[in-house]
Amino acid sequence: MRKIISSIDLGSNELKLIVAEIRSAKTYILAVCTEKSHGIKNGIVKNQEELINSLKKLLKKGEDCLGLPIKKVIITVPSNEAKYEVGSGVNTITNPDSIIRGSDIVRALQASVYNRIPKNRELISVIPIDFIVDNDKLVENPKNMIAKKIEVRSLIVSAPKKNVYDVLNCFDKLNVEVIDIAFGAMGDYEVFKNELTQDKTGALINIGDQTTTVSIFSKGVIVNSDILKLGGENIDNDISFIYKINKRDARRLKEKLSLAHKRLAQASVSEEIENTLEKKVKINQYEISEIVMSRLAEILSLAKKQINHLTKQEISYIIISGGVTESLDFSLLLEEIYGKEVILGKINTLGVRNNKFSSALGIIKVFNKKLILRDKEFSMFDFEELEEFENNHKKINISNDSILGKIFGYFFDD
Repeated sequence: MRKIISSIDLGSNELKLIVAEIRSAKTYILAVCTEKSHGIKNGIVKNQEELINSLKKLLKKGEDCLGLPIKKVIITVPSNEAKYEVGSGVNTITNPDSIIRGSDIVRALQASVYNRIPKNRELISVIPIDFIVDNDKLVENPKNMIAKKIEVRSLIVSAPKKNVYDVLNCFDKLNVEVIDIAFGAMGDYEVFKNELTQDKTGALINIGDQTTTVSIFSKGVIVNSDILKLGGENIDNDISFIYKINKRDARRLKEKLSLAHKRLAQASVSEEIENTLEKKVKINQYEISEIVMSRLAEILSLAKKQINHLTKQEISYIIISGGVTESLDFSLLLEEIYGKEVILGKINTLGVRNNKFSSALGIIKVFNKKLILRDKEFSMFDFEELEEFENNHKKINISNDSILGKIFGYFFDD
């Protein structure tokens, strides 16, 4: 069965949907859609009906792309008030051949969580840190080893129940099954990790529209996080207030006219616009870039301070992501505040080469890792749906000799 996985990242400004196929450890994008987000404030669901309407529109776009309904998804949930605790669990191997299988790992992980989650909190993830085999060998992955017993040391990640169930209720009303949940930062890390990050302690900062999330990772595992209530929307508010223009125009000018750093901005580049007082106002690139740069510098500086509050360990790397990082000349400001060692996230996956998709793409990768460790197979489509899906796309009239024809042939031909 083809491994096709769909994910939704619930941002405060925009909902992002990705449908991807995993083949030979590579991720191929089959559909990507966005929709304006309503009903979410600072990452928390404030109005379920508004969010449901936004999700309906998003899912419709995805279904139009695929030609099939989307009924199973993995989603991001708010990391507000998240807790991170270390647990341990033991499982005796009862297989006749004593070979450790995915099911044995699952039972050990379940044991590590048993009676550890308070009634007012929900388990988000249980992440294996390492395993001890037969009270002796310390290994990262014991699968297929021969043993009588395995013990796991795990990180137990939880969040307030209300934050999670407010989201799940929306999908339940849409008859869409949520098959897994994760924090967006977990997805971000999975997209941007490299050899440097695997054995080190570092920070990941995601600058969103209404919030900036600061997360600490140790040896590839999230161990702490916090949220600053500052993001791209604050820049829109600054521009709107200073020039007395509406927020829609402020956002458009931020995206089309401004630079993240004023160094290369030009006063000769400008745009005239009517403000809320019905007067014409001329806005030049240098002035608006100063406004943008000032607020971005504040966000980056506060995030930098927050890292020191979240960990006392030496930080070996800092990765910056989020849609705001796509601003022109963002790297200039980043280097000025953090130095040359900071890593500006860059997605290399065809079809989603924008940092606003890092969480949605990453949680697909996180879910796939879980499947592999647990010896599980999964696809959002059953066999009949897959057959219909393939037939639908074979009807597309594209020459087999063209580049697009070869791509479609690769994805959809047997």
